[in-house]
Amino acid sequence: MDDPATIGHRVQRLRTQRGLTQRQLAEPSYTPAYVSTLESGKVRPSETALRFLAERLGTSYEELATGRPAHLATELRLALTDAHQQLATGTADEAAVRYRQLLADAEDLGLVPEQAEALLGLGDCALETGELVDAGHHFQDAERLLAEEPLPRRVRAIRGRAVAHLLAGELRYACYLLESAIDELAASGLADPEALVILYAAVIGPYIDMGAHARAAYAAELALALAPQVDDPALVAGMHRQVARTFLAEGRTADADASLAKAQAIYQQLSLRTDLAHCHWMRGYVQAQNGELAAAEQELRAARDMLNAKRAALFTAQVEVELADVLRRLGRHGEASDLLSAFLELGDRHGAVHAGGAHRLLGLIAEERGDSETAEEHYVMALGLLERSGASGDLADLCRLLGDLLRRGGRTEAALDAYRTGLGHRSLPGTTTLGPAPTVLVFPRH
Repeated sequence: MDDPATIGHRVQRLRTQRGLTQRQLAEPSYTPAYVSTLESGKVRPSETALRFLAERLGTSYEELATGRPAHLATELRLALTDAHQQLATGTADEAAVRYRQLLADAEDLGLVPEQAEALLGLGDCALETGELVDAGHHFQDAERLLAEEPLPRRVRAIRGRAVAHLLAGELRYACYLLESAIDELAASGLADPEALVILYAAVIGPYIDMGAHARAAYAAELALALAPQVDDPALVAGMHRQVARTFLAEGRTADADASLAKAQAIYQQLSLRTDLAHCHWMRGYVQAQNGELAAAEQELRAARDMLNAKRAALFTAQVEVELADVLRRLGRHGEASDLLSAFLELGDRHGAVHAGGAHRLLGLIAEERGDSETAEEHYVMALGLLERSGASGDLADLCRLLGDLLRRGGRTEAALDAYRTGLGHRSLPGTTTLGPAPTVLVFPRH
């Protein structure tokens, strides 16, 4: 809303153009004196007053309050919806061009909510292309623009920042952002079901990577309980996709596959290709855990092809690590090594967790080929990456592999050190940000 003097001048100009006196404009709800005071800029009108005056003047509340025709904001919001669809069905690079133009348009018009929406879109584009630092900046800028808004309006920006840190391997900080938001919602009394489903679903991934399976399962339970109160089908699908990870961690592969099937059906209906690819990716992982390696390879290749077609470089590279594991287990070591070596040539900018996983797989391949020295090198490199990220569950398994390798080589003391390190990670109580679990919000049953 403009300053009182600007609004007052606008009201006076429109009143004069329409040949109305101050009394004719004011009645029956206000007095001529109030209109005179308003036109002189001595009072800031309430929204109720401006809406009344706008109707009397034959204009919109938005145009009276800001000087902008209402259709401009509407057209910009429609264009942002189109850009979102472009990101869902096309490439992130193309969508980013559109979002940047819309951000500039929103800045020119002074439309803060639309600026934030464009920044959220740019953040999502950057996640797909693997520009995690840029993604974090976009989400942070969106959150800053919405600083005066209620927390539920800022949750998507917070979730975006957390995902950027998660993909970069900064698991603890991702948990900290999400847990803090959950606790703030509880403290503020803003128990918004949609906001909570976003947060609970987002925190499942870092919990599982850190070995905090009990917390992940509880977050999934809370998200499932809230899902009937959420109207956004894409959000519900994303929740089901994350909940599948908790089922898998509990050994409930049938439940995991059923949850993924629900998500996949929604994504297909909405033509959300990146999300659909993630479902193929996750189903491939579930099948690999079940020993269905041929089916897993098919699903993972489908995911990789879909992500590659969208030029989603980050996710394409990460799914290739999962595919390499399946190829290794099928005995196709050469193909697996080629995929992993190509991934590692990019450095660890695609995430320390996946880079650690790539080194772990190369270590296993080297062991299977009888090259213990190379295997140890890869295990040690993986250990450093996973320790940096705090991926406790993966660390415990890696220490076991390293310990077994050292023991077979006759290096008993070094093997014991590796085992002790693994036991230390396995015995962690599942805390994440060194504090208690996030507050649980209880909703009344309707």
